[in-house]
Amino acid sequence: MMDTSLLVDTRRLTRHVARLAIASLYAELALYPKPGLVSMVDNGSHTDMNAATFMRSLFSLRHYFRHICRAGSDGAPFATLKRLGIDAEQSMLRATGGVNTHRGAIFSLGLLCAAAGRAYAHGADLTAAALQAHLLAGWGKELGGHTTAIHQLTNGLAAAAKHGAKGARHEAASGLPSVFRTGLGALRRTLREGRNLEHARIDALFALMTHVSDTNVVHRGGPQGAAFVRIQASAFRHAGGTASSGWQAHALAIHHAFVERNLSPGGAADLLAASCFVHALTVEHER
Repeated sequence: MMDTSLLVDTRRLTRHVARLAIASLYAELALYPKPGLVSMVDNGSHTDMNAATFMRSLFSLRHYFRHICRAGSDGAPFATLKRLGIDAEQSMLRATGGVNTHRGAIFSLGLLCAAAGRAYAHGADLTAAALQAHLLAGWGKELGGHTTAIHQLTNGLAAAAKHGAKGARHEAASGLPSVFRTGLGALRRTLREGRNLEHARIDALFALMTHVSDTNVVHRGGPQGAAFVRIQASAFRHAGGTASSGWQAHALAIHHAFVERNLSPGGAADLLAASCFVHALTVEHER
């Protein structure tokens, strides 16, 4: 007979994880200035979506993160996680009228929720190291194969195939290093320096734009656009990031430059949300 206390604890965990996942996606949406990306202030480089589109998408995903966390705690195979992700993507597309708002986040953030469930089921403390270890231990082999088993090319995957850019699939197969090292590292470094979560998220986003091979950018701007994103993000960081007194004006100028060039680092935005999620989930276990 199943231990009812364990069942209750698992349900509590899945609800907690799902709330943090949705909150992390909302935090990314609400952040501003955010070069080329949709926010509550403007639509960035996009004409087919706005903040309301993202909010409808968020609402459609509210059960997905709970279900995939539970699947992780049950030791589900990658095929189960993939099916849950496909169902979530269909819910998102119905909610947005066919607009892709969160495909990357469904993949990367969903995997992190599953890893949280698996870590909890194995009795591990919910630390960043444990999340990454359980992600790779549970589904690393299948994720490695998933990078080559592509039957339907999205815009981002088509760009990757053409220009050699690496996207979310390669990130996941490597254990999401851009989340655990780049994004989370920048976010926590800013917090240690005494600045707030808004500053930390901005610094994490610019760190990710500097280091991530973003198929969304390559699709819109080709290799030249990708180089422009990296140069601008590096310049912001070299100027001190949010430690600089003029950081908001600098970030806003980059935002306008991205909009002028129709650039949108959506991959970095997805990884920012994932970094926010890992921080929120693990901060109490890493003090």
